[in-house]
Amino acid sequence: MRLILSSCDFGNAESAKFIKNHLCKPIADCKVLYFPNEKATPETIKSGKYETRLASFGFQKKNIYVANYWNPSAFFDLKIDLIYISGGNTFGTMKRLRESGLDQAILNYVQNGVIYIGGSAGAHIATANIAHVAKYDKDTFGLTDFSGLGLFGGILICHYNEERQADLEELKSIGTYSVYALTDTKSILIRDE
Repeated sequence: MRLILSSCDFGNAESAKFIKNHLCKPIADCKVLYFPNEKATPETIKSGKYETRLASFGFQKKNIYVANYWNPSAFFDLKIDLIYISGGNTFGTMKRLRESGLDQAILNYVQNGVIYIGGSAGAHIATANIAHVAKYDKDTFGLTDFSGLGLFGGILICHYNEERQADLEELKSIGTYSVYALTDTKSILIRDE
């Protein structure tokens, strides 16, 4: 298992370089399954908007699959190298993944060697629990199960800065999970190989 987690994924040069340095092959050769955030609609998925965005990061359009939450069965058995979930509302994206069953597809892919890239919401979703993210993302989606995918046993505070230091200390003092802070330029690699 390999997870690449950050606050900004391809959003800044340092994070982008870190991600590219930890892929299994050059980014142009990687086949990626991208999961759009909670704002996606069937129309935006069909529009090519996401393929264009990912191509700007170095992926080839022919190697980009964009998960469609309204037709999930088409995305369960692809030959891919990467899963990629970027930012957005953590709760809304998690709800879409669960309701479509694509959360299970992600777990199956990662267990079979597909690399997981998570930026901000995508990083939180990979962890053990997302409840603490309510301080930063509004949960207007009615989520009642705050468990993450559990690919990473700890929890994260993305976009960490001095304003979030008290949150970090509080979560550490509670002690339920190991807590890690990710500034906008810091990324982490978790390997179990």
